[in-house]
Amino acid sequence: MGRAADLGKRADLLRRVREYVICNGLADLSLRPLAKALGTSDRMLLYYFGSKDRLVAEALAQDEGRPLLFLRQALDSAGAPADAAGMRLVIEELWSQFTTPERRDVLPVTFEVMTASVLNPSRYGPVMRNLLAEWRRLLASAFASLGMSDEKAVAEAGLLVDATLGLLHASLADGDWDQATAAFQTLLDRLEPAWQAVE
Repeated sequence: MGRAADLGKRADLLRRVREYVICNGLADLSLRPLAKALGTSDRMLLYYFGSKDRLVAEALAQDEGRPLLFLRQALDSAGAPADAAGMRLVIEELWSQFTTPERRDVLPVTFEVMTASVLNPSRYGPVMRNLLAEWRRLLASAFASLGMSDEKAVAEAGLLVDATLGLLHASLADGDWDQATAAFQTLLDRLEPAWQAVE
C-alpha cells in the first residue's frame, strides 16, 4: 500500500516539476528553490529521482500532448502512408500540432534543453539525442514505406526534422508563425516531388 502511495507522489511531483520548468526555464534551476515552490524538500526530490538531471528529463517526458506521441499513434493506428500525398498530410498535421498555442508555451523549454545539450552534453545531451533519434527513426520508417532505400529514408527524415526545428526556433524568436507556416509549406512543395519519384 505504501509503495503505491510513493508512486502516486512521484507522478504528482513530475507533473508539478514540468509545470514549474515550463514557467521558469532551466537556466537558473536549482533543487532547493524548486523544492520550496513544490512544498517539499530537495532531499525528497533526490530520494524519488536520484539527480536533478534525471528529474528534469523525466518531467519533460511527461507530455502526453507532444507531437511525437501523435506521430507514433497515427502510424500505429493507420499504418505508414501509402503515397507521397498521404505522407504530406501526416507531416502537415504534425506541423499543426507543433504550432498550437499550448505547444508554443512548451517549445521554449525544448530549445533550452537543446542548447544545454550542446553546452553541457554530459547532462542534457542524452535527452536531446534520444528525442531526435526517435523523431528521425519514426519518419525514416514512414519514408521507407514509400519505397525509399534505408539510406535515403534516413536522409529525408533528418532533413525534415532539422528544418522543422529551425522554423520553429525562428518563429519563437520573431513571433511570425504565419511566415513560418508558409515557409514550411514551401519546404514540403520542394520535398514532395522526390517522395513521389519512389512510389
